[in-house]
Amino acid sequence: MTLYVGDRAVRTYRVSLGAGGLGPKTREGDRLTPEGEYPITGRNSRSRFHRALRIGYPTSAQLADAHARGVSPGGDIMIHGLPNGAGVVPALFKGRDWTDGCIAVTDSEIDEIWRLVPDGAAVRIIA
Repeated sequence: MTLYVGDRAVRTYRVSLGAGGLGPKTREGDRLTPEGEYPITGRNSRSRFHRALRIGYPTSAQLADAHARGVSPGGDIMIHGLPNGAGVVPALFKGRDWTDGCIAVTDSEIDEIWRLVPDGAAVRIIA
């Protein structure tokens, strides 16, 4: 994941994605990280993960498409740190896709992203 200020790349992070990979998310439970462009729509400092930035998935078009197919599109897609709690071993998470569709970074990285990225900022998720 690359963080931009204007057109300038300022930081790159290794990320973990959904266990289903990256692609056009079509329904809740597919464990895909959705492709597309979404705004940061909120923050949760009391998440079950170390800090979480909510992205605006699904869009109204994705919601309408899912409803037309009679499925839930899912939601609660976040950029977050590692799970909270005693016994979490960070090395077990690094380098593999393990989330339910979110984008995960280390706790120190989400602290940095939390400070640098304002609400409303665009997040572009591409393969």
